[in-house]
Amino acid sequence: MGWIADEIIQQIRDRVDIVDLVGRTVSLRKAGRNYKGLCPFHDEKTPSFNVNPDRQSFYCFGCHEGGNAFMFLMKAENLTFPEAARSLARECGIEIPENRGGERGLSERLFEANDLAQARYRAALAAPGNPAAAYLAERGLDAATIARFEIGFAPDSWEFVAHALREQGIPAEVGERAGLLAARKTGGHYDRLRGRVVFPIRDVRGRVIGFGGRALGSEQEPKYLNTPESPIFRKREAFFGFPLALEAIRRLDRAVVVEGYFDLIALHRAGVEGVVATCGTALTAEHARNLRRRGRHVVLLFDGDEAGQRAVERSMELLLPTGLRVRAAALPAGEDPDTFLAAQGADALRALVEAAPPALDLIIHRAVARGCRTPWQKADAVASLAGLLRLVPSPVERAELCVEVGIAVGTEPRHVEAAVRASARGEDPGQAIASVPRRRDGLERVLEWLARCLLEYPELGGRIGRELFTSLAPASPIADLVAALIEAGEGGRVDVDALCERLADPSRSLLRALAAEDVRLERADAERTVDDTLASLRRRRDTESQRALTQQLRDPAADASSLLLEKDRRRLDAEDFNDRPPAGSPP
Repeated sequence: MGWIADEIIQQIRDRVDIVDLVGRTVSLRKAGRNYKGLCPFHDEKTPSFNVNPDRQSFYCFGCHEGGNAFMFLMKAENLTFPEAARSLARECGIEIPENRGGERGLSERLFEANDLAQARYRAALAAPGNPAAAYLAERGLDAATIARFEIGFAPDSWEFVAHALREQGIPAEVGERAGLLAARKTGGHYDRLRGRVVFPIRDVRGRVIGFGGRALGSEQEPKYLNTPESPIFRKREAFFGFPLALEAIRRLDRAVVVEGYFDLIALHRAGVEGVVATCGTALTAEHARNLRRRGRHVVLLFDGDEAGQRAVERSMELLLPTGLRVRAAALPAGEDPDTFLAAQGADALRALVEAAPPALDLIIHRAVARGCRTPWQKADAVASLAGLLRLVPSPVERAELCVEVGIAVGTEPRHVEAAVRASARGEDPGQAIASVPRRRDGLERVLEWLARCLLEYPELGGRIGRELFTSLAPASPIADLVAALIEAGEGGRVDVDALCERLADPSRSLLRALAAEDVRLERADAERTVDDTLASLRRRRDTESQRALTQQLRDPAADASSLLLEKDRRRLDAEDFNDRPPAGSPP
């Protein structure tokens, strides 16, 4: 690389805005006079990377990397100083005279080759009578959309690009390193992309780093063909549409991730902003870190079939550890964004993205849908989710998710937490669940035995009545189940399947689990359990009523009485729900 005069270096330094430069890679937020974000040079959860616009410098308090705009670009893109200087000079409109005694860097030659190929692809699409224009029109792409995404056409020619490179004096070896050409066994080179619609893939600075080609005919294989990786094109990091999406991602604090080029364009046509697409690969850890540096939220748009759901689960394994908050929108089976847009319209496609539920909710629902009737099924469901839950970095979120899973599966959150801890240690989550001793609070335990009694002797519900029971029992899934059993038992029998259709989870899961148990109760024990439970619930209600009334008095005497009543209530709870097991229950 040739020598660059000091005065030109100073001109570049004066014109570059380091906040803008770093902001293409890092989501920066104002913090006093500086800007802060997650460091791009090491993994971190709390921002320690600072940019000072006054000094035009950056510094990370975590890994201690620092410097000016040149140093940032060199570190971020693995460039030499002359390469970084020339790159910034082009952006600033500063001309650096070529030193013929030096040799231009490989990266610069690769970008030059890609720029030339892109210009030729665009010109080929503009030529009259080419098949790509008709194909794009059939897909619903107008001239403005084609221009926005700079779509081109690679004619069905072996040397369309190879000839252009020769004309400009760019060696075929450079075209090969860029992925534009392939070497013949007999010597010479030929074009990789032929007879395809071509999409330029750009980095965050807008430079063409590679291409994606879509076959025009059904007989062409493969349907999509990307240029291979090169020193400037790393598929594990690259996104199609990234530079166009950056501003919206920062503004909305959200990126929408799709799999295909036409998927992205369909969302753009529907007015969805901040959309990026992977370039012929599944989502990677590098992609995840790339997204996290720029925002906090991600929406995955995927096919609603089994393969699409599995893809979301695989993506979550990479996205969760970064702290990203992930939502997932599922397309109807057999639909892609293009067909959905054509059938349902732009408003429906936007609504699908905006209303996307948390991805973990969908995964939990899928695990539960496989069955949670038996203890084995519950253990399997929790074990299948434990590996994902352990990846959630926030202990608060992780604890709340354990509660959600426990409710959905029909087990206690502590069982889920034990499975998550076991998964984190590399142990079998199912064995961890089995090793947790069973423990229920007193009221829940009694209501479960009441439910067992009503399953075996439905007519005993008449001793309580639904209206009275619901007025006495605190709201809970097991209380909802008991109330439903009382009502269902008025006919003298309980149809478990019919009742399950009426109940929502977790009450439905509780009913399935209780119905699957092999427990036999004597009628006298069942009657005593019903009567004792009713009496205990009445005492609990009376104590709560007295406590509430005393608190309303709001005087010193009332406060003292309130303390006494609270102590009395706890004593009654212990007496009625803990110390004395339900009739007929095992010791």
